[in-house]
Amino acid sequence: MTPSRLLLIGLTLWGLLMIVPDLLRVTQPLGSLGFFANNDGLIYDANGPFPDDASSPAWRAGIRDGDRIDLEKMRCTLGEIAKCGSTLAVLGGVDFMLPGRAVTIELAANEGRPARQVTLIAEQRPSNALVRAVNVLCQIAGVLVIIAAAWLVWTRPSAMSWGFFLYVNWFNPGQVYAFYAILEQWPLLLFAQGVASIFAQAAGYAGLLLFALRVPNNKTEARWYAVERALPLVALALALVLLAAYGAVFGYPTEMVTRASILAGFVVDLCALAILLVRRRTQTPEDYQRVRWVIWGCLIGLPSFLIAELASTTTIFATRWGDFTPTEDIIGLLYLVNGVLCLFVFEAVRRPRVVNVTIPLRRVTILGLALSVPVLILHHEVERMQEHLNLPGWAWVAMGAAAVFLISRLHEGAVHLADRYFNREVDEAEKKLGQAIRGAKEATEIDRLLADETSDALKLASAASFRLQGPVFARARNGAGWGKGKATSIKTDEPMLGPVPGGKPFSLTDQDGDGLALPTGLARPVLAVPAVSPVRCFAVSLYGPHVSGTDLDANERAMLARLAADAAAMYAELENSDLRGEIARLERKIEGAKPSPRRTGAGRPRPSKPTQES
Repeated sequence: MTPSRLLLIGLTLWGLLMIVPDLLRVTQPLGSLGFFANNDGLIYDANGPFPDDASSPAWRAGIRDGDRIDLEKMRCTLGEIAKCGSTLAVLGGVDFMLPGRAVTIELAANEGRPARQVTLIAEQRPSNALVRAVNVLCQIAGVLVIIAAAWLVWTRPSAMSWGFFLYVNWFNPGQVYAFYAILEQWPLLLFAQGVASIFAQAAGYAGLLLFALRVPNNKTEARWYAVERALPLVALALALVLLAAYGAVFGYPTEMVTRASILAGFVVDLCALAILLVRRRTQTPEDYQRVRWVIWGCLIGLPSFLIAELASTTTIFATRWGDFTPTEDIIGLLYLVNGVLCLFVFEAVRRPRVVNVTIPLRRVTILGLALSVPVLILHHEVERMQEHLNLPGWAWVAMGAAAVFLISRLHEGAVHLADRYFNREVDEAEKKLGQAIRGAKEATEIDRLLADETSDALKLASAASFRLQGPVFARARNGAGWGKGKATSIKTDEPMLGPVPGGKPFSLTDQDGDGLALPTGLARPVLAVPAVSPVRCFAVSLYGPHVSGTDLDANERAMLARLAADAAAMYAELENSDLRGEIARLERKIEGAKPSPRRTGAGRPRPSKPTQES
């Protein structure tokens, strides 16, 4: 096995190891000390995740909003990292830890209150079905994103696929709270993980820029060579900024540096967007559509992740006009949006053609609404219900599973309604074409409707209908995009048409029909639709993508299948009509060829035979 594949396996396992343990939070929520502190040591919330003062261990110990951790007394040194478990556990904005863990905190003198030392014991954080449901979705999406990116590198190793993998191995929706809580038992490992995560994050930013420079075909134009060569320096600079934000562990207030290190991600994202917007002008129509998917991923996905990071690790949303920090479930949804868009980008890289980007964006929007509306409406009601119901962990898991199921059904129904609204033009075209096919008087007219008229209605780059004529499928004078010299017949045993007997539409790859004179480039067929009855195949229609470069979407493919079914019925009806006419003609011919009845001379005396006597 090559060193690059060994590295890929190691990084993939590390990425999964960080997020998979967080599934434990579904059945067993982690603990909390009951306060949040930023990287300046400022305690800005003495309740933490608990619903009231009395439930917070920090509040009961006398800690109040505005108190400060004495960073100097709690500072770590490289030689004594093993003794810094408490410092590593309380700084950074989110305090997840194992229930029952004891942490000693040094508090500085503040507003007449003397400096003091407080020992707190972590208690189980409150949770609810919504938080658990969002957590499950985030972890599943995180695992899928990492595995998908690793598969891409394994099957198509390149600088482009490596860049995408380095990005998603860190910037995925999977949560790492349980992993860090477990590592808190070994401060040295926790510190090493923190340093490794800094370099992984810097590599992820550089990987995103590398991906933007090479997507979708792993090609960098000459004018971008200097930018690509500078990426290691960019990664190093970002790593230094992120390391500086880690300085709170060594006694330095670094809240502003922490914010700056996260905001730097927006700068990286803007650079990636600028690169993609410039590069898309030089792409073929098909690749242009793939790049559009990546653009929208950068426009929505990474910003959502960074906003969630700011909300969970800094106090930037706590303003003089109020605290606008999102709740834990909303933060989880922001992470999830990034994960879903990463999966879309993976599809854009994996496939040679993609459907219009508005379709997945529409579905992501519906998914976001399907998730966020119940969260916003039911958040406080679920919390109040939890206060009055003492349910075991498995009951909350069941409620979370039920919530996920109901949300999925809501999403499915909303997507169906949205598709009906946005596909009105397609539905209208199907109605007109179907009526024309059912009213056709000749088979060649059906051929033309399946090819030329359908191509015009859907704005396809090519379309042709081949009707069965003996041992071949042949086309007459139809074929948008099928110019002079292109195939006019295809043998019935051609390997490309192998799935025809199944009677369902099937996709064509760029390798199918290599020996045939098929259209090339954008006009190359991507879909074959057989017109079949339960007993035989009458024709096969070959369709190219849209002239814009987008692939045929699921609704359009279903429409073409229904038109083919109508065509098969009419082909059979026209054949039956021709047969009935031929039978009638033959019957008339046979009737006319029958001999006339022989005349017997009735009514006239027949001469008598002469007798012997006469």
